[in-house]
Amino acid sequence: MDRLTALSLFVRIVDRGSFSAAAADLGLSRPVATAAIKDLEKRLGTRLLQRSTRHVHPTVEGEAYHRRCIAILADLEDADRGASGAIAGLLRVDVIGHLARTILLPELPAFLAHHPALTVHLGEGERFVDLILEGVDCVVRAGVLADSDMMVRRLGFLEEITVASPGYLALHGVPTSPDHLGGHAMVGFVSSRTGQPLPLEFTRTGEVIDVALPARVLVGTADTSAAAARLGLGLVQAPRYRFTDDLARGALVEVLAEYPPTPTPISVLYPSNRQLSPRVRVFVDWLVAVIGPLCAPNRNPK
Repeated sequence: MDRLTALSLFVRIVDRGSFSAAAADLGLSRPVATAAIKDLEKRLGTRLLQRSTRHVHPTVEGEAYHRRCIAILADLEDADRGASGAIAGLLRVDVIGHLARTILLPELPAFLAHHPALTVHLGEGERFVDLILEGVDCVVRAGVLADSDMMVRRLGFLEEITVASPGYLALHGVPTSPDHLGGHAMVGFVSSRTGQPLPLEFTRTGEVIDVALPARVLVGTADTSAAAARLGLGLVQAPRYRFTDDLARGALVEVLAEYPPTPTPISVLYPSNRQLSPRVRVFVDWLVAVIGPLCAPNRNPK
């Protein structure tokens, strides 16, 4: 195995914490990967990895070598790009499911046509993703982010609205103020952090008002929340872009538009211990261009 492939393999093993996963990522067999790392350690005269039955950890020397390898590979990628002008390789990203399907996918053909040597692995999720362990280059998430050692670039703020189905409004009436929500119900969106349903949120003359309504249905994903709203199970709040089709065909109706929820920040995260690769850089710039038109002015954002 040539030196460059061995360096790439070593970095992937550290990032993934697994010989098997790293080998699969690079299209190698496990025995070939094992032999290559043994040869690398023999050539360097030091042990780079500590193996256990479940995980692989770098030694102190391995951690230092890993940092140098990341810088070398990033510099090489930049050099190749400077010589050819091409962005190449595999980009692994994880994006909020509905955003991926309805906003990014329609624009993706043009992006790939502009970068014909680039392959995008597009994962959909709203769960926490360990970028290093899972080998993901970057993730796109909405909402206030928990503290982490990830680098964060804010893409903007998504305008949020309150909706309900015509059938629900016919049964419960159309609310005219957050003060007059007696007798109404919400679809309870359960927070992954607290395990409790989030209250509805409204703004009035700059003041944020939280209203917790009864919820007979609790959900854990935004897609299920929207589906429950269409079935008349309660009021729901989410970014406006999610309901464009529903509003156009009358499946859902916006209510309390004079008291909107605060806009939700949307951000892209990537590991702080890596030099930003050209692949991630062009993808993030593309995200800004695609998601920007969906974003609202920064009005007391969450």
